[in-house]
Amino acid sequence: MKFPKNILLGLPFLALLSCSNSGPKDFLLEKDQCDNCKMTITDLKYATELITEKGRVYKFDDISCMTMYEGSETDKVKNAKKYVIEASTGKFLELPKAILIKGGSIKSPMGGNTEAFANKEEAQKAAATLGATLIN
Repeated sequence: MKFPKNILLGLPFLALLSCSNSGPKDFLLEKDQCDNCKMTITDLKYATELITEKGRVYKFDDISCMTMYEGSETDKVKNAKKYVIEASTGKFLELPKAILIKGGSIKSPMGGNTEAFANKEEAQKAAATLGATLIN
């Protein structure tokens, strides 16, 4: 039995696909829609992502939208990884590692009015400047 050459040529491609990044996906501002409220995501500072165990990425325009979605889709989001955007760098940060501040003059798209920081000192400084409260 002859082994088709096409299969051998395709194996490296399949290997690359199996190693694809399972982490958060970049936002396309003004194009991506919130998976909860369907508003267009316009402000990266408040955007969040939820990635299911199966790798499905859900994008949100505000942490409050992600929280509402979690409450209504408990089966889909069980054991999901959650990411927020770090306010001072604009980079993804796992929600459990984030220091959150809320309120004051923070005005997010859906009223969550929450910003995330990787560093507690930065969060405290931002909270003092914005009149916000440190929530973790």
